[in-house]
Amino acid sequence: MTLIKKTLTASIAMAAAVSMSAHAEISDNEVRIGYLADMSGTYRDLAGPGGLTALEMAIADFGGSVNGSPIVVFSADDRNSADVGANTVREWIDQRNVDMVAGLVASSVTIAVTKVLEENNSLGLVSGSAASSVTNEHCTPNHIHWVYDTYPLANGTAKAVVEQGGDSWFLLTADYAFGHALEADVTSVVEASGGEILGNVRHPFPTSDFSSYILQAQGSGAKIVGLANAGADTVNAITTASQFGLTQSGQQLAGLLIFLNDVHALGLEATQNLLLTTGWYWDMDEQSREWSERYFEEVGRMPTMVQAGIYSSTMHYLKAVEAAGTDNPETVRAQMAEEPINDFFARNGRIREDGRMVHDMYLAQVKTPEESTGEWDLYEILSTIPAEEAYRPLSESQCKLVQN
Repeated sequence: MTLIKKTLTASIAMAAAVSMSAHAEISDNEVRIGYLADMSGTYRDLAGPGGLTALEMAIADFGGSVNGSPIVVFSADDRNSADVGANTVREWIDQRNVDMVAGLVASSVTIAVTKVLEENNSLGLVSGSAASSVTNEHCTPNHIHWVYDTYPLANGTAKAVVEQGGDSWFLLTADYAFGHALEADVTSVVEASGGEILGNVRHPFPTSDFSSYILQAQGSGAKIVGLANAGADTVNAITTASQFGLTQSGQQLAGLLIFLNDVHALGLEATQNLLLTTGWYWDMDEQSREWSERYFEEVGRMPTMVQAGIYSSTMHYLKAVEAAGTDNPETVRAQMAEEPINDFFARNGRIREDGRMVHDMYLAQVKTPEESTGEWDLYEILSTIPAEEAYRPLSESQCKLVQN
């Protein structure tokens, strides 16, 4: 009996020691997360405050602490400025010992921030940015790119449009890193598929007046006008194209980065039959619907793929911190890369050495008003683009972390 008591006492002591050791491995005895996004401008609705809600939902679902250490969140508006974003993250790391930065939307902001993360050996989870360069020439060992990028957007939408006969294109491009990356990827796919680019024009980011750009697109005679922009810029471009009768005159719009909130804002009358590529859709299956309905109760609108990705990446991060017993960025990143991702957001997900989280993507078409059965019943998923086909192959990578 005494032996059993001694063994039990020793086991409890050992468990307590392990728990204290794990707790001690969490810097400052807190897991500190900074959420950085456009909270008030062009990209507000696709990530913004709704993305912060998604992050907070992940923390609440996780239990609010990791191995006894509470999870603390800071948030800031980057105002779509690379300088503001980089300075905010530098202050978070220097003054608040933030362990991980989430959100990260405008690609120019993300590229500036990931340099700061690398210099300070911190960690970032990129959910909003589109530029494929984020894990190509701008890759670092200190960030992971979660939701989507311009490579599958081009391979999905542009390839499908050319195959349907849309073989001459004019590109309307946002004049910064994301737009340039999307323009390059679309050009490559269109030409490889047997089509041609008849012309392009780049517009400042953000832009409210698209009149002159739409007139140039009409003058090009191209069958397809590809919109290599996002957020409010895409909404304004589609609205202007409608006012100028672009589609009525026989040209077709191809939205290369369309979000659920864009389609909802524009309405099905203006967007019906638009082809798009998405990393996720709220009504894909029972898992997606269940989480989205909880999100809807919090926010009053269905989530975008970015907002869903913020929840998914945050949850995967917290599980890795718990499993590793530390918030050390190198250890946590390695732990995250070891575990596959199969949740309500990602199918067949895994983190590659370049920091790209690859997962299945989807070719979708916007429903007609007659096909839709409700306010948020907006997409029909036409086909799945398997994870291994969706993203740039590592054999073509310029990332310094990849051994070609």
